Amino acid sequence: MTSQTSNQPPSQDKPWVKSERQKSSRSSGGQRGHPGKTLKMNEHPDEIRTLPITGQCGCGQVWDAVAVHDLLARQVHDLPDIRLHVTEYQAEVKICPHCHHREQAPFPAEVPGRVQYGPRFHAMTTYLNVAQAIPLGRTAEVMEALCGARPSGGTIMLNLYLASQRLEGFEHQLKAALIGQAVLNADETGSKLNGKLNWLHSVSNAHFTLYGQHEKRGYAAIEDMGVLPWFRGVVVHDAWNTYFQLPCEHALCNAHLLRELRCLEEQDAQNWAGELRVALQGVYHQRKTKTLTETDKAAFYERFDALLMQGLEANPQAPPIPGQPGRPKQHRGRNLALRCQRHRDAVLLFLERDDVPFDNNQAERDIRMFCIKRKISGGFRSLAGGAAFCRIRSYISTFRKQGMNVWQGLVSVFCDDILLPDFSR
Repeated sequence: MTSQTSNQPPSQDKPWVKSERQKSSRSSGGQRGHPGKTLKMNEHPDEIRTLPITGQCGCGQVWDAVAVHDLLARQVHDLPDIRLHVTEYQAEVKICPHCHHREQAPFPAEVPGRVQYGPRFHAMTTYLNVAQAIPLGRTAEVMEALCGARPSGGTIMLNLYLASQRLEGFEHQLKAALIGQAVLNADETGSKLNGKLNWLHSVSNAHFTLYGQHEKRGYAAIEDMGVLPWFRGVVVHDAWNTYFQLPCEHALCNAHLLRELRCLEEQDAQNWAGELRVALQGVYHQRKTKTLTETDKAAFYERFDALLMQGLEANPQAPPIPGQPGRPKQHRGRNLALRCQRHRDAVLLFLERDDVPFDNNQAERDIRMFCIKRKISGGFRSLAGGAAFCRIRSYISTFRKQGMNVWQGLVSVFCDDILLPDFSR
């Protein structure tokens, strides 16, 4: 079993595992005519340094007496020296000369203590920890190296809790926006909480992302997220049985199906699986290139059904085992063929609706950062910490998908003037 033929992670693959990607005739690297990216001149530089010509020409003319004919410009784009900008607030204190009443000017609401960090400092620690999955200790090291101030792990966690609290309204609007979408992608992955297995769930599409942490993988976690039980559109998922309990239309991830078919062909020598895999890839590329006709579609449906029947014939039902209760274990080829028959409409819904994707890659991409965080940090220390991380990460992911500046968004959260994405998409 490999990551190409099962749900095994790529880190456990042998070096010789082949990619599912089909080799093309094009050479590797950037293709001719592709839009390149390069550093461009800034029309409004912050500083201009003129480089004078000194001395004299070979004929003896002194250059200082010659007018400038032209200027050739080159620019260096660099970071300024990073240091904390310290603002001291001095509140006036006055005493009435008549009644001796003592009056003090009020400090701003965002300056509650004698000494504190500002919103950009808090936003930076949150960005490093949540957006870049840098652990608390290393986040403190980065801040100390960049600006000479090392916040404690407790301070960083307080920042996360504060941001999560202020983003509660954002999450309510996000859930309402997701419920109103036509197609959603869903997935889940393991997440450690104090060394114990918990689950990280995601519900997303091209414009929005919602994450949730729960001790359960099943329906209780899906219900706790507050979206899919009330959703009536199409949910794209990987055929996990719990999703079929949802009162909505279903579409299955065909990338998973291609891996399973490849496993049956290469390891069990089942030719029907290889033929179905090739046929499925072919009709997908026809749909992608908009060359699929109704005749082609009807022919594929007929071939799809015929190949599944071949799969059932190649894997006959196992008879009951005397003295052993329950149903006997069936060959994985039979189980796959039966699943494709039972959920035929969900497997092939991408052929009937242009807004339904062929696979569940959207959810896979959205959940990948949590797998990276799990490898780097190991997990969460508390349920509240995991919930705060998920809410902030939902905000960051949604901002990125809509082309908004994540840094400005996080600063707005700590300034308590929150920038919100477009929920009308």
